[in-house]
Amino acid sequence: MTVVTIILAIVVKGEGVITTVGYWGDGFWDLLEFTTQMAMILAAGYVLTQTPIVNNLLNKIVSNFKTPKMAIIVTTFVSSIGFLINWGFGLIIGGIIAQKFSTKIKNVHYPLIISAGFSGWAFYGLGLSGSVPLVISTPNHFLEDDIDIIPLSETIFSTPMLLTTLALLITLPFINALLHPKNSKEIIEINISDFSDRETQEDEKVNTKNLSWASRLYHSKFVGIFTGLLGVFYLIIHFYKGGTLDINIVNFLMIFLGILFMQRPSAYLNALGAGIKLITGIMLQYPFYAGIMGVLAASGLVFSFSDFFVAISSIETLPFWSLISGFIVNILAPSGGGQWSVQGPIMVQAAHDIGTSIPKTAMGVQLGDAWNTVIQPFWLIPILALSKLSLKHVMGHLIIISVWVGVIFVTSFLLWGYVS
Repeated sequence: MTVVTIILAIVVKGEGVITTVGYWGDGFWDLLEFTTQMAMILAAGYVLTQTPIVNNLLNKIVSNFKTPKMAIIVTTFVSSIGFLINWGFGLIIGGIIAQKFSTKIKNVHYPLIISAGFSGWAFYGLGLSGSVPLVISTPNHFLEDDIDIIPLSETIFSTPMLLTTLALLITLPFINALLHPKNSKEIIEINISDFSDRETQEDEKVNTKNLSWASRLYHSKFVGIFTGLLGVFYLIIHFYKGGTLDINIVNFLMIFLGILFMQRPSAYLNALGAGIKLITGIMLQYPFYAGIMGVLAASGLVFSFSDFFVAISSIETLPFWSLISGFIVNILAPSGGGQWSVQGPIMVQAAHDIGTSIPKTAMGVQLGDAWNTVIQPFWLIPILALSKLSLKHVMGHLIIISVWVGVIFVTSFLLWGYVS
């Protein structure tokens, strides 16, 4: 994408090679704060899935259902709720509950239930960690001068988006259940021997008798619980004073809930260390996205691209075309936040030129990204590593799931554009 953007700036806008590379380098570090915010969303969400309280809750849920189709339905529902809370949380919890069901219920088609656990990605853009709505609701975001601050009440909590969430939440679990093979010979069950025990460990008794004072604090439940409650107390004050929900507050909530539920600082840091391994791609990719954004803005390519969308769109249809373009761009930029850093200025300019709604246009990009991520191999890497499956096992199911998600999203944005 970097090379293509530089070539386009040279060919389309007539910029020199040295000048264009300068635009790229100058913009390379413009999204450092944003990069950290996205990394924390994934790491903090992962830690929350590793807490004993979440693990015990999943065990109770799994124990209440006995049939393969119900396992598929419940896995989809739990994954969807997880993604609505936090995409890092949903990504891991979907795979974990899928494995729990597969080990406890016979004749569960393992590739399908893993696909069902991953299908919650469709809800990512509609939830509390949706990159685009959270970014544009956060003070000092990189497009604030162009669109101001847009509250979540106009994006994920707007009536059309709430109805979209409800429609998908009701139908997707049953769509997934219908995909379960009827012929028992086609069912692939989990191979237990492929896995070591991944269950969250029971709270270990730590002998603090011979430890230093600092080490005792490190293993102290009191320190962890007090720190977690302190964070919760701050959030109560924040919302009592009229504070709003933005990306920083969501991350704050996830971090301190994780500390509170883990109890011991040592346990939290151990889990966080494992979660940080998942953010490697984010830390490397986002500076490149910032560099691309720098070329788009400084060369004027952003205006050329926005002119194209102005030419094919109307006030009513630009949000729909934002959805379609978001789906396509996500093939090359598999990250909602990174994609918005590149595509956001283009679609915002187009929305200004046509005079259409910024929240609708922004949510179009966001849900186009979420729609494509259901079949995006980049984000399948963690779930495939967790499940010990390969891409061929799950992609067929995910393509069918993606078609249904597309039906819901396209219908939603066409209605939103023309009705409201």
